[in-house]
Amino acid sequence: MPTLDEILHRLEANLNHYDTSVPSLFCDEHVVSQMVSGSQNHDTITDSVFRLKRTANADHTTTLVESREIKKVDGKPATSQNMDGPALLSGAFEGGLAFVSDSQQACMNYALQRIKRNRPGEPYIVRFSTVPASRNSAACILREKSEGRVFIDPATMQITHLELTTPHHVIIPGNSYESPVVGERILAVDYEPVQLGGETFWMPSLITMRAVSEAKAFHPTIWSFRASYHNYRRMEVTSRILPGWKAPEP
Repeated sequence: MPTLDEILHRLEANLNHYDTSVPSLFCDEHVVSQMVSGSQNHDTITDSVFRLKRTANADHTTTLVESREIKKVDGKPATSQNMDGPALLSGAFEGGLAFVSDSQQACMNYALQRIKRNRPGEPYIVRFSTVPASRNSAACILREKSEGRVFIDPATMQITHLELTTPHHVIIPGNSYESPVVGERILAVDYEPVQLGGETFWMPSLITMRAVSEAKAFHPTIWSFRASYHNYRRMEVTSRILPGWKAPEP
């Protein structure tokens, strides 16, 4: 069994390869979301085209930018690209892979979970928790107090599953009129190998989330969703030269 340092080093190498090599892509996103507040219960089914686009920066680096185009809501053509509440998630296509890595050691406490039974293919499990806020820096991905664990395939040393719990997560940001909605968030992501441009990348196949608002005088509001991703394809621009058109003879 490898050491924790060896696992972190390998995950850092995987992350660097992903950051520098994953192409711009799009896939189909299917989200089943629910909001429960007291006696109110609202379910929504959303079908979208999710995009991950590699965008050039002024300093010659690139950034992976997530976006989506909502196609259908509850089986009907979408009339808006806005959705109420935290029905959709962003950041899981890159940030989740970086939670456990060499570059985040100053921001996290890591612990390698011992395997009870050394069965072939048994995943390695690394637990993590954020360091106290006073030690966080601008380079830390997780700014809120959180903890979780990742499951790592021993054959490929790729993360196959992520679990993250944030006890006091900002569920809905506040504004000049309303205070932010804060509560516990529990997030899980499953990753699977995807072929893109002749290379294999581990991409999210399933994301689940449950968030419960902190409420003292009233019933808390509960948001949950289950998002599945499939039909990954590379974002490409193709062109062809058409034969020149010639006007007919008079």
